[in-house]
Amino acid sequence: MNAQHHLRTKLKRTAKATGLVGLFALSLSSLTGCESTTRADTQQTQDAAPIASAKAPTQDDGVFTNPLFPNGADPWLEYWDGNYYLTTTTWTSELVMRKSPTLAGLADATPVNVWSATDPARCCNFWAFEFHRVKGPDGYRWYMMYTAGTDGTLDNQHLNVLESAGDDPMGPYEYKGALMPDVWNIDGNYLNYKDKLYVIYSQWQGDQQLNIIAEMENPWTLKKNSPHTVITRPELDWEISGRKVTEGAEILQHNGRTFMTYSASFCNTPDYKLGMLELVGDDPLDANSWKKFDEPVFERTDEVFGPGHNGFFTSPDGSEDWLVYHGNDSVEHGCSATRSLRAQKFTWNKDGTPNFAKPVTPGVEVAPPSGEYGPLVTRVQGQRYNLVNATSGLCLDIAADPQDARAVQRQCASTNGQWVIDATTDGFVRLANREDSKFLELANCSDADNAKTQSAAWRNNFCQQWKVAPSTDGNVTITNRYTEKPLAVAGCSAAQNQAVLQQGKDTACADWQLQPVGSVAVMSQQSGKALSVAGAVKAGTNVEQQAFTHSDAQQWFFAPTDTGYVALKQDLDSDYCAAVANNALVPGANVEMASCETKTAQWRITPVAGGGVMLINRYTKQALGLSDCGLADKTNFAQQPDLGNKCQIFHLREPK
Repeated sequence: MNAQHHLRTKLKRTAKATGLVGLFALSLSSLTGCESTTRADTQQTQDAAPIASAKAPTQDDGVFTNPLFPNGADPWLEYWDGNYYLTTTTWTSELVMRKSPTLAGLADATPVNVWSATDPARCCNFWAFEFHRVKGPDGYRWYMMYTAGTDGTLDNQHLNVLESAGDDPMGPYEYKGALMPDVWNIDGNYLNYKDKLYVIYSQWQGDQQLNIIAEMENPWTLKKNSPHTVITRPELDWEISGRKVTEGAEILQHNGRTFMTYSASFCNTPDYKLGMLELVGDDPLDANSWKKFDEPVFERTDEVFGPGHNGFFTSPDGSEDWLVYHGNDSVEHGCSATRSLRAQKFTWNKDGTPNFAKPVTPGVEVAPPSGEYGPLVTRVQGQRYNLVNATSGLCLDIAADPQDARAVQRQCASTNGQWVIDATTDGFVRLANREDSKFLELANCSDADNAKTQSAAWRNNFCQQWKVAPSTDGNVTITNRYTEKPLAVAGCSAAQNQAVLQQGKDTACADWQLQPVGSVAVMSQQSGKALSVAGAVKAGTNVEQQAFTHSDAQQWFFAPTDTGYVALKQDLDSDYCAAVANNALVPGANVEMASCETKTAQWRITPVAGGGVMLINRYTKQALGLSDCGLADKTNFAQQPDLGNKCQIFHLREPK
């Protein structure tokens, strides 16, 4: 990330460590603690409580400079349910996504593979991923449209579509099909207009690269006999620098009007830029329904070159419109990994057209999108957990009285006590309650022992962030980011509705058990593929990875055993669990289904930075790992020493 942001964050942490936080807060007006007015039109949150001392909580101020990070070509970004989600071109066989509660945080967010492919017809050269929330046959899903082709050539690039299992942009995703597998086509984008769905794609015809529109039957299938209408053709002087190119169509709808930006001229030149159309007729398949603007709407400056292949997103509070795009810092750079990710706010002209202004100069500070500091109440997407106190056996929850926001322990149930462990920055997380759509917070940002914890709207301060770390046996501790003190049950009580408080570092009853709720898809961070049983569930059946298909063989239940450990079953009533073959202690021993009574059938869930987990065998003390870090279907799983790589990291998803 940029040096200025890192320096600012480092200074704030130094101020906290030296006890000068109150003084430092005066020097950065954005750091105003739990009483702060928000950046969303200064709306006050009723959940905020006065700070009892002069010690204010530190927090990142969200300011960033462009470029946000290097090698960020063809970006697509969405803000959804409290997080930004981002994809950029990888050029590999892997589709990588990042997520963060803040735009600036994307720079350091963990890249997670949500899909990979080894089919020779579509294995390689992944470009321009775009994910759109579109209504499909089973309701709204995220549809990921991306360009891929064959190894060793770019002559076979074509669009492919994935469908999410539920409403989480991180997936898991299932492959649905290729729109035109035998024809060169790239840069796909959806247009929803008057209850019809269209795809806009780019294709070479002769020496011209065109943007073309066609109607769709569903989000992955073209409608039979739909015309494929050319809507942009490179014909103006500013569209033909280097080559005659119009590509990368993106839809922007505002106040009942539909605009389409596109990237013009050859991307290997500094003159790559954005042009624009407006849909002025009623039929998107009629070329005459589109009005082309005579001049580019976003182009190079003396400091930013080749700005293009953009996307659009709105600020968390919906009050601002933002542009995301790639650009180069040098006139010599072109269509390579030099293209870096950039973002900036844009406005609207009096005539109702967008005003993108000029690319922001590198190094100029950009204020974060409005609403990043809340107050935010939202159902964060992700795997649900019960957080069970190891002493009492009761769940971390919020008091049953809607007027009482205190964190307490209660009996675990299907309607309460469920949390999403959502990654923020620097290895910390926020605990998002699935019942009230709020977040666990240290009340008043107090550093006192026995300070109350409560449910509150998100305001992006460190008192709402936690470190979930391994403790004794299979348990974890949950420690506040600001005070570095753990959560524990008051008085080690086993009573229902006993308060869950911040306690001293040497307190008892601070161990918790992570228990994933319901059916779980265990997805490899390396491959984006699912932990799967290779056949009938019985002793000796192999455990391997497969592309996600909603198969029963890919749905796991994490059954608690004792002292925080879990068994991985295909069914809660099953007698078979994932275990190390023959209880072997050697690294590389195979993982397969075995009797749940075997020594190696229990695992510890160990959270790691970025929202993933490692699965550590209780008996052998080794990690579940993807053999040879392979991407192919049927790649094996084995136990391995801790290698510190992403081939031993998994992300738990809900296979809805």
